[in-house]
Amino acid sequence: MIEDLKGLRALVTGSSTGIGAAVAKAYAAHGMRVVVHYNSSEDKARAVVDAIKAAGGEAHALKADVSSTAATVELVEKAAELLGGLDVLVNNAGALVKRVRIADMEDDVFDEIVNLNIRSVVMASKTALPHLAKSGKGCVINLASVAARNGGGPGATIYASAKAFVLNLTRGMAKEFNEQGVRVNAVSPGVIATPFHERFSTPEMLETMRKTIPMGRLGTADENVGAFLFLASPAMSGYITGQSIEVNGGQVMV
Repeated sequence: MIEDLKGLRALVTGSSTGIGAAVAKAYAAHGMRVVVHYNSSEDKARAVVDAIKAAGGEAHALKADVSSTAATVELVEKAAELLGGLDVLVNNAGALVKRVRIADMEDDVFDEIVNLNIRSVVMASKTALPHLAKSGKGCVINLASVAARNGGGPGATIYASAKAFVLNLTRGMAKEFNEQGVRVNAVSPGVIATPFHERFSTPEMLETMRKTIPMGRLGTADENVGAFLFLASPAMSGYITGQSIEVNGGQVMV
């Protein structure tokens, strides 16, 4: 048990499956009070909440399409109301949306990628800032990607560029939010065996990616959890802001 996490209040966006679900469960296991956010996967979100409650933790499920500013603002405010404030915001929601090469890119796909992976992070963080500042222990943890470092795979250039935006946004937010005592960091996962790749990557693509990883295998959602626990803990990371933790099996070393 990480003692200084007990009682902290967290909103984890996109936490019905994958890394987000693993983080929500881990936070609750360390005594944090958690809001599990979902958009279309209500059954899976409810399953995460039920698992947390069965283990003696506190969790709530909220639905929102975070590609919409209005819905994102409402989500954050509802989460703060449910929990009586916010100490931790994890901007995990995001998706590749669709593999499209630049030569074939259309406005609607471009906008969907940008709105989901960039606008949601900006607007959720903006809305959460007063609550995080009030807590005295506030922090934001953004989800980036190894794609931000290498340009992404086939048809993923705009997604990868959005994640590169998130990395630089993290640095800028760290400077701005520090004025109100709020730390901002990022976690950059590599190729992780989650529903993300089940949806967007073929077995052949995954095998090609696996061969570029020095550890010789894909990662798991649970192997990302330690970084999120570390960054949420003032005792362990209270003097860390504007940084990104790479969780990629050595695929990219920076």
